[in-house]
Amino acid sequence: MKTSFLLFLLCITTLSCAQDKQPITGETEFQKELNAHYKDATTSPLKDKDRKTFKGLDFFKFDSAYVVQATFKRTPNETVFKMKTTTDRLPEYVKYGEITFQLKGEQYALNVYQNQALLADKDYEDYLFLPFLDDTNGEESYGGGRYIDLRIPEGETIVIDFNTAYNPYCAYNAKYSCPIVPRENYIPIAVRAGVKAFEK
Repeated sequence: MKTSFLLFLLCITTLSCAQDKQPITGETEFQKELNAHYKDATTSPLKDKDRKTFKGLDFFKFDSAYVVQATFKRTPNETVFKMKTTTDRLPEYVKYGEITFQLKGEQYALNVYQNQALLADKDYEDYLFLPFLDDTNGEESYGGGRYIDLRIPEGETIVIDFNTAYNPYCAYNAKYSCPIVPRENYIPIAVRAGVKAFEK
């Protein structure tokens, strides 16, 4: 998983400190890799004081009901726009497509975006950004919403695993500059999957 590199591109700052070694926890491979990333002082977004006592992120229990097959619709000829962030930084994105899916018996739709800066990197030129808001925000999960990393599908379907939803770095450290989830990407349901709110 290349989440660590993508997180640095999405949330920019300068932090450095010595790496310490601790057991890596997690129910799934995604959870283990994310915890390893946060424990590593060279990649962790955590403040030093939080990282020193860090034992692992708090996740909702893995639930296969939150792994959905969505219909993907490409939206060509979209205009590049500057996405608002938690700072004055305005990275360029384009709405790349729309996904529609069923979750808990109801149908929902979300936009997926393409970071224009990543197009210059062959490893990430097919990367798609799925930020979303849901009814857990501000209580069970981070108030600013969460992100999911995707790749451009070959056909008209794409698998969305909400168990891999993670928090912006801003949830852990105000030094970072993170994209603000567009309001149109709110889904009126409690998505109890992925990373929970960070208890400092």
